[in-house]
Amino acid sequence: MHRDHSAASTAPGGPAATAPATGPVGTEPVTKAPATGPATKATPAATGPLAGFTVGVTAARRADELGALLRRRGAAVVHAPALRIVPLADDAELLSATKQLLDHAPALVIATTAIGFRGWVEAAEGWGLGDALLARLRGARLLARGPKVRGAIRAAGLTEEWSPASESLAEVLDRLLDEGVEGSRIAVQLHGEPLPGFVESLRAAGAEVVGVPVYRWMPPEDLAPLDRLLDATVARALDAVTFTSAPAAASLLDRAERRGMREELLDALRHDVLPACVGPVTALPLEAHDIPTSQPERFRLGPLVQLLTHELPGRVRPLPVAGRRLEIRGHAVLVDGELRAVPPAGMALLRALARRPGWVVPRADLLRSLPGAGRDEHAVETAMARLRTALGAPKLIQTVVKRGYRLALDPSSDAKYADT
Repeated sequence: MHRDHSAASTAPGGPAATAPATGPVGTEPVTKAPATGPATKATPAATGPLAGFTVGVTAARRADELGALLRRRGAAVVHAPALRIVPLADDAELLSATKQLLDHAPALVIATTAIGFRGWVEAAEGWGLGDALLARLRGARLLARGPKVRGAIRAAGLTEEWSPASESLAEVLDRLLDEGVEGSRIAVQLHGEPLPGFVESLRAAGAEVVGVPVYRWMPPEDLAPLDRLLDATVARALDAVTFTSAPAAASLLDRAERRGMREELLDALRHDVLPACVGPVTALPLEAHDIPTSQPERFRLGPLVQLLTHELPGRVRPLPVAGRRLEIRGHAVLVDGELRAVPPAGMALLRALARRPGWVVPRADLLRSLPGAGRDEHAVETAMARLRTALGAPKLIQTVVKRGYRLALDPSSDAKYADT
């Protein structure tokens, strides 16, 4: 993993506490948080490791699977596909590349994705060229980028010659350059975007390379969900955004550029909203903009979700308050491990108090933290009453007469939770 999100503890009289990673107070998730009002006992799903957090999903494929894994662990999910895939049978470039390979057989074929390889064979069958393509592939050396591609090759009745353990095209390239490719005709299945470094290196070494654009990433036809996800990211209403392909990451950055929000998005992803990528290739567009990313050791959806279940709770410092353990998460609060839904105004007040736990925060400062509250300090009293009701433990927040409010931080709290 590529980040360290540990937080130092803070006691009254010490430096100001770091606010939770969700950023500015008062933001509201795009999807609905649990209903507000008097707190009730949380359901088992709500008390999962991601309870209270909101995660953005940019995937076009397998988004339902990823969303289900996140929800099963208690997260609220905002789905906005950052791209779409052009149907294979409608792609004239794929047909042209296929006919080139049928007319002049390749010596080597490099398959990079399972969906792309399967789609190529299926598209060829639709054009009446399926048997001819399989015959050409059977007569060539087949290299598979990883186990999923290897499975797709074998499902088509073919056998790969080799597949790298790292699932990295860099390892494929190193092997080919070590072998020597001068004079070889090589077909490279592109995985939704050009591979200029890979293809150019082969051509520089003397190979004739035919790119096979099996599918193509395009911006989504309906940009509204992507714009809402972008707005939520910039507003810190999301705790994390997941990326399962490099084109999705590039598409979000491009959309932000077109809307004049590029710097705001970069700042949110660098500091407050966790960018979680399924692997290093996916992370490249983000890291090119100096955005540190988190990645699982195994490049799969399950490990990606496990990464989030570790990192997001680790970004929240538990507070010992009035004999309770308080965790302020994205759109809800855990009190002794029980999820409590809190309205946006209450979350704004709670975050303002948590920035300096145990210190008195004046009503005027709390008023400024409320979204659209105006100048009437009575709004603070109303929101505070609702917050105490939502928390189900009124003594967590103390009223300091004529001054303001404070979190009732336990004495010796640093020692009490030193190993938390």
